[in-house]
Order: sequence, then structure tokens, then C-alpha cells
Amino acid sequence: MARGGERPRWAIVYYKTRDGSVPTADFLDGCPPTVDAKFAAVLNAVAEAPPPQFSGGGYWEAMHGDMGGYYEIRLTGPKREQFRLFCVLDRSGPGLAGPALAVICGMRKPFRTVFSDQDYRGVRDLGADYLATAPRRIA
Repeated sequence: MARGGERPRWAIVYYKTRDGSVPTADFLDGCPPTVDAKFAAVLNAVAEAPPPQFSGGGYWEAMHGDMGGYYEIRLTGPKREQFRLFCVLDRSGPGLAGPALAVICGMRKPFRTVFSDQDYRGVRDLGADYLATAPRRIA
């Protein structure tokens, strides 16, 4: 329990699908080591802030439109390739010990390209599955 103005650290949890796979782990396994390490550093910084107060520094961004309620960590890797982790803030999910930064999945794309509506729909489908589970299915 936080005391005297201390803010509680949010947990970092990773969504696990019905079949037991962890989309974020699969994604990070394919990332360059420097990108993987930077994702870990940003996730930890956001969890410590905690997320509602984290300014982002250009890495942590609230999403809008159809992706409202999601947050993304935005990184650039070798050859300017773009890497994204998609997260939701789970303040009191069933089975969680406290507030959690739930990492749903990741995607990558070449520089100056965009993800398709279908790509984003896939993220939302995974996020909806995560939020529908009680207790939360996490790795």
C-alpha cells in the first residue's frame, strides 16, 4: 500500500489467448534486441509513473477514434522500421492484485506506412477478449 503521497506501482501483465499463446512474447521474440530492451524500459517507466500521469516522451501515446481506450508504445528500430506495443489500463480487473498495465500485442511496419483497419481490428479483438475474461488470462 502506498503511503505519504507515494503512488502505487502498476503491475505489468501480458494477455494470454485461449490457446495459451502470448501475442506480446511472440512479437518481442522477433524484435531486434535493442527494441526489445527499450520496450521493457518504457513499460517499467510507465508502470512507475503510473500510467495516467506518464507524460510519454513521445513513446507512450493514448490512441483515438476506433482505438480509444488503448495506448501504444511507439519505437523506431534499425532502418527506421516502426515497432508498436498496444496496451490497456486495467484498474481493477478480476483476479488482478491491483491496477495493471495490460500489454495486449505488438506490430511492426516499414517507415512511412500505416497499419490497416484490419490490423487495428485484430488488436481490438484481442483486447476485447482480454477484458472479457474473469479472472484475467495473463502470462
